[in-house]
Amino acid sequence: MSEQHYPEDNLPGLTIGISGPARKRIAQRLISLGLRLQGARPYYIRPGARVDVSMLDGLVLSGGTHVHPHRFGQEPQVSARYDSARDTTDQLLLQQAEAIGIPVLGICRGAQFINVFRGGSLCQNVTPLRVNTRHRPLLLPLQTVRVVSGSLLSQVMRAPVIGANRIHSQAIKELGKNLRVVAVDNDLFVQAFENTRGQWLMGLQWHPEYLLYHSGHRRIFGEFVKAALAFKLTRLEPETARPPDDPRR
Repeated sequence: MSEQHYPEDNLPGLTIGISGPARKRIAQRLISLGLRLQGARPYYIRPGARVDVSMLDGLVLSGGTHVHPHRFGQEPQVSARYDSARDTTDQLLLQQAEAIGIPVLGICRGAQFINVFRGGSLCQNVTPLRVNTRHRPLLLPLQTVRVVSGSLLSQVMRAPVIGANRIHSQAIKELGKNLRVVAVDNDLFVQAFENTRGQWLMGLQWHPEYLLYHSGHRRIFGEFVKAALAFKLTRLEPETARPPDDPRR
């Protein structure tokens, strides 16, 4: 059995867990940077680690390998890299996060995993399904994304149409429970979703960590950290300040 790990709780500020592959890559390092720029302290979670999510103030599920199709009732239809240990770890993290109510941000694979966790499904290969866009990797924000008016994402990005990158071949197919689409690309593939009930939760198909030079994409991390701070403050409220029917009493 793997060792139980806890983030250090004697440091000031917010502690944000980042779930990622066994070997931390540039994407996870840039997510850490994005969080640090907002004043948060990242805590890296590798596959197989047993983390007490109640010690965190927020959780990021980062990008990486494909979510295994068995998770949404399918057999593999394409040649792809899978990480069953990471799938299991992310499942456990999300279960705890939902039970506790901590804010969650899913990026690329992370968004896809949240969708599957909520009972949705994935398209294993979007390449042959594209009509209005060419499917090729884009690190620069050259993909057109249309944002739904009135969504939290629209408030953060401050524009109805934004540029985003594209580093994926899986995509959301059937949307999971209590999620709503808040951004699509020119082929109407889901590019972002938000929670409709429960904790603060957002999933992004693109990688904002590669776009930290852009104020809008930096603000995504800022809004997430803001939500984590608000959640932390609610947990610090004295018991007497809570109403009698508050379940946290």
